[in-house]
Amino acid sequence: MSEGAEARRFLRGRRHGVLSTLSRRHDGYPFGSVVPFVLDHEARPVIFISRLAEHTRNIEADSRVSLLVSDPGDDVQAGARLTLVGEASRAGGDIEAIRARYLGYHPAAEQLMTLGDFAFYVIKPRALRFIGGFGHIHWVSAAAYQPPASQFGEHEADILAHMNAGHAQNLLDYCRHHHGRTPGETRMTGIDCDGFDVRADGDLLRFEFEQPVTDAASAREALATMARRARAA
Repeated sequence: MSEGAEARRFLRGRRHGVLSTLSRRHDGYPFGSVVPFVLDHEARPVIFISRLAEHTRNIEADSRVSLLVSDPGDDVQAGARLTLVGEASRAGGDIEAIRARYLGYHPAAEQLMTLGDFAFYVIKPRALRFIGGFGHIHWVSAAAYQPPASQFGEHEADILAHMNAGHAQNLLDYCRHHHGRTPGETRMTGIDCDGFDVRADGDLLRFEFEQPVTDAASAREALATMARRARAA
């Protein structure tokens, strides 16, 4: 697996990080804040932030940001971590699709959406510093990190509806085989070229495809293969 794909897959499995912006109040000093995020289908972090927040005001004055994501643990320097450097801007395009994808991963944010002063921002990667462990340290370019072109932005909602309506047993089999879990309730919350996520009794579980998939047909084939292997095991 390439370093770019490894960095992208690492980030897909995380849900929050430290957003650093350049302080407007304190003359450009770095300002860190904790933010939830999801990746869109171009693997860009999407954040949902209030116009009243300090980091939003900083972004509006200077779009340069970084997002630090790390694995939890007693020894933070022994775990994997990634810093994405890029530019943040207010999201455009299909905001309803962005909203649906974000809520799939952060359902509690629905309460914030009634307030009216929050908006989605997208961070366009410029470069990434990925530390996968001791001695496994790389700068990754935005081009190397970029996922292959896919149609998931158009078809994700249909795939999720299909899997959740007719393939509950497959979702259970995935959870049992890959995570050793037998949940009472499962729901696929998102799918991308690298894999998919299932909410199992409230917990989000990540599942990786062996190879990137780029459309609904190749996704169906990969999901069916994983289901057969899970049942056989």
